[in-house]
Amino acid sequence: MITRGFRNKRQRPDPSRVPPGQYVTSDFPVLSAGPTPRTSLDDWSFALRDVDGDGELATWGWKEFLALPSTPIAVDIHCVTSWSKLDTRWRGVTIDALLEAAGLDPPAPYVTAFCDGGYTTNLAVEDLLDGRGMVAYEFDGAPIEPEHGGPARLLVPHLYFWKSAKWVRGLQFMEEDEPGFWETHGYHLRGDPWKEERYAGD
Repeated sequence: MITRGFRNKRQRPDPSRVPPGQYVTSDFPVLSAGPTPRTSLDDWSFALRDVDGDGELATWGWKEFLALPSTPIAVDIHCVTSWSKLDTRWRGVTIDALLEAAGLDPPAPYVTAFCDGGYTTNLAVEDLLDGRGMVAYEFDGAPIEPEHGGPARLLVPHLYFWKSAKWVRGLQFMEEDEPGFWETHGYHLRGDPWKEERYAGD
């Protein structure tokens, strides 16, 4: 027998924390466009590339990257497929800290994040600065599992989660905003969940 009180266990989302069209889950769904890359830490590196794409402004190996100043954050994340997960805990290196370590001011207004497996996504540099973007290497106090983008993924929690590129290996600065993988398949160029910018034209 099912009583009326047990029919609906999905909690009503807090509209101050959960964008329209989203539901809250305690799970961490895995959504990928291809096989999961498994990169040896000895072979891992992260690069900042110039606008021509053929010159590296800075690069770090894994040990060098872990030696950079790190920041812990607790944030809500929102997937374009409509799930939200609250109070996720991460540690990584902010883009501000990467630029400071490289001695750089952003040389162009946009970037393309490039990743193992060939995935790319485009972002405005302003969406990465002032602590709004980081390269994360820990989730919930442990190394990020490969299925969730480990050993390192981009984290841009104020945008839909497809912008938080898994298996990220660097940022290439761009003079123009050019669509990445999902954006060329009809997703929105920016992806603000509070404006429901899911698809081109939203």
